[in-house]
Amino acid sequence: MKKLTGNEIRQMFLDYFKAHDHMVEPSAPLVPIDDDSLLWINSGVATLKKYFDGRVVPENPRIVNAQKAIRTNDIENVGFTARHHTFFEMLGNFSIGNYFKEEAIIRAWEFLTDDQWIGFDKDLLYVTVHPEDNDALNIWKDVIGLDESRIIRIEGNFWDIGEGPCGPNSEIFYDRGEAYDTVTPAEEMYPGGENERYLEIWNLVFSEFNHNKDGSYTPLPKQNIDTGMGLERITSVIQDAKTNFDTDLFTPIIREIETVSGQKYGVSDALDTAFKVISDHIRTVSFAIADGALPSNEGRGYVLRRLIRRAVRFSKDLNIKEAFMYRLVDVVAEVMGGFYPNVKEKTSFIKDVVKGEEERFLTTLDDGIKIYQGLRDQAAAGDKIISGKDAFKLYDTYGFPYELTVEYAALDGLTVDESAFNEEMTAQKQRARDARKSGDSMQVQSETFHSITEPSVFTGYENTEGDSELRFIVSDDEIVQEYSGENPAEVIFKETPFYAESGGQIADTGIISNAHGTAEVDYVYKAPNGQNVHVIRVIEGVIQSGESYTLKVNSEKRRFVMKNHTATHLMHQALKDVIGEHANQAGSLVQAERLRFDFSHLESLTNDELTEIENIVNEKIYAGLNVTIEEMPIDQAKEKGAMALFGEKYGDIVRVVDIDQYSVELCGGIHVRNTSDIGLFKIVSENGIGAGIRRIEAVTSKYAADLYKESELALENIAGKVKAKISNVEHKVDQLLEDKKALQHDYDKLKKELQQSQLNDLSDATTEVNGVQVIRKEVEAEDGKDLRAQMDLIKSQNQDSIVALAAVTGDKVSLVVTVPKALTDKVRAGDIMKGMANIVGGKGGGRPDMAQGGGTNIESITAALQFVDEYIKDFL
Repeated sequence: MKKLTGNEIRQMFLDYFKAHDHMVEPSAPLVPIDDDSLLWINSGVATLKKYFDGRVVPENPRIVNAQKAIRTNDIENVGFTARHHTFFEMLGNFSIGNYFKEEAIIRAWEFLTDDQWIGFDKDLLYVTVHPEDNDALNIWKDVIGLDESRIIRIEGNFWDIGEGPCGPNSEIFYDRGEAYDTVTPAEEMYPGGENERYLEIWNLVFSEFNHNKDGSYTPLPKQNIDTGMGLERITSVIQDAKTNFDTDLFTPIIREIETVSGQKYGVSDALDTAFKVISDHIRTVSFAIADGALPSNEGRGYVLRRLIRRAVRFSKDLNIKEAFMYRLVDVVAEVMGGFYPNVKEKTSFIKDVVKGEEERFLTTLDDGIKIYQGLRDQAAAGDKIISGKDAFKLYDTYGFPYELTVEYAALDGLTVDESAFNEEMTAQKQRARDARKSGDSMQVQSETFHSITEPSVFTGYENTEGDSELRFIVSDDEIVQEYSGENPAEVIFKETPFYAESGGQIADTGIISNAHGTAEVDYVYKAPNGQNVHVIRVIEGVIQSGESYTLKVNSEKRRFVMKNHTATHLMHQALKDVIGEHANQAGSLVQAERLRFDFSHLESLTNDELTEIENIVNEKIYAGLNVTIEEMPIDQAKEKGAMALFGEKYGDIVRVVDIDQYSVELCGGIHVRNTSDIGLFKIVSENGIGAGIRRIEAVTSKYAADLYKESELALENIAGKVKAKISNVEHKVDQLLEDKKALQHDYDKLKKELQQSQLNDLSDATTEVNGVQVIRKEVEAEDGKDLRAQMDLIKSQNQDSIVALAAVTGDKVSLVVTVPKALTDKVRAGDIMKGMANIVGGKGGGRPDMAQGGGTNIESITAALQFVDEYIKDFL
């Protein structure tokens, strides 16, 4: 089995199914798009419902994805168990009426066991099937070759969540070994039982029936495949981690919590629980905010608020007394940024939101704890039940979350009257509804912003500055008349030149001010009713609604954003010119410093293609093309040839950006008036982000000039190091590479000859044990690969011998053992390796005829080699 990072496992999964003709579906935002049935995206299949229910026919019926997901139904378990999370990633492959059970099983088995991929030992895998699913049973037995003793029939193996597609499922389990054989009772010690030894790593769902309204089941017209493998869990298995939290998906976050708190992970269960809760919740919060959710008192916002407050509550166990979670966002972005760049891109905003929420809660937490302690003492002296009325008052009046009351009570051996609490909550919601005279209080977005219907006019296409009346101030999800706090607030003006983030273009930043107060605008987004909401921080005085303010956009930043946005349009058309009309936009990011453009294309672009695209864009810049912008009916725009983006919704009247008929697109962003204003365009990188989706990053204007300066300086430095003129650097480097190649060839030849001479005479390392020739020797090897090469050399000349080799590689011991296949019915290489690895303080295993392992006790190498003779004496 390969040693892989979590990020490598995710990419390997996508690469494997991509190699088997699957379309990679990019991970969708956690906030569902056009799906009001879900609060969050909660599974890998959730974003594919449009394909499964037939609303949309996929371009390719074979799909693979790595989908971020949120589930909070088991939030109370998070931190107390090895594998519960609120945020997780689900790896899945799907077939929409294409392949079915046999290929699904073959694909799973090959990915898990083939040495090119994960490379699990097949003997450590077990599967479960539904008792009546003989098709799956026979495939596992006859096609895969799995012994029937490792196929367990379980009645519960039927995936059915009510009306709709359903069917039997087959789960794959990994045996982590006797070290995890600690569960009681012993009856649960089997694949599918409640234990830590046999872990479920993959669930293959065979959707072949439709669950009808009347409760009956009928065959589906088209059979589907829906599989799911949790990234966190499979990573813990591959990395042999005790829990998911001990994998590299979490350990960098935990290390940062150690730095912040001064406490150490792994010291006690109580402290470890706090570390786990915080590391889990900060991932959830960071991704959710990056995808557009914000803390509030309802819907998704309440989930975020609850998670932040729960993490802050557990931070008390680590003796953290101030806002700290925002400091972890950078680590989350670093760990996950390779596949999910949006967290890194929005790090500053996420940190502001989290820090503000933390600080607001900290002001109420200490007071709430004191009040709770009074209720605790009262309950402890009586029936050990905290009344629902008291719990509600603690929540409603003092802002102390009900969930924390329940958790504190459980730790103190008390309970809370949940039924009475729910009655109080229901009555409070009714009072709120009556007061608002509005509809349902449980909206996906903040009820506060839903209630604001007064329009706000965007004037930023023509201006970067203007005066306007401040109409609404929202603080902590409530409308207030004035604000002077340090935490971010949200404001809406009658008119505004500030652009709200949309269409890939980032939001404007700047200043709002009048005689009484000044605030910085850090971010602008669209409210539910379309107004531009400004996220501000007051830096002087007080901000008051009803007053007039001067609004000044950061015009320098805006200027560079405009250059990059227009350059993005030019590049989009240049892509179509060079690689074809299929190169459609699949996402974009337009910032001041750079632009990013995702597009549909099956292969990486060649250097010649990138150069041609770059040249075309620069030619259009040098030509000084006029950029005209008009609003017109959508039918007229289509007649004009305007390009619309897939998945975007357009009204009857659209905004058309026309770059002298070269590029004509529907776009609500802000652009330069003439392409010459862009100055210069330079592509920085091109890479794939999924099957059929490529990404180009580029810079313009002074940022492009700076890049050329950096390249020029680098070339000068290289010229100095190789002692050549700049004009002769390429020739000099080629010459050095040829010299290196020749030296490497000579080195490899000498090394092979030296190893051959050392291994020719193995008389000192050879003994006969019970009639079998045994060779065990300590050799010199650079790494495990080198050690295996020497084993192959010895084995080729001693095919009837048991061979065991050991080498010091760095600060560790590497071991390898081979046993002739004729002897494997009596002596197994894997068993020998386990004993050797144990002596050197490590682990090992493998097939009956070959095994490898290692450890850290270098001084025990001789003892490990001697163990081979002792073991063979016992078994032969």
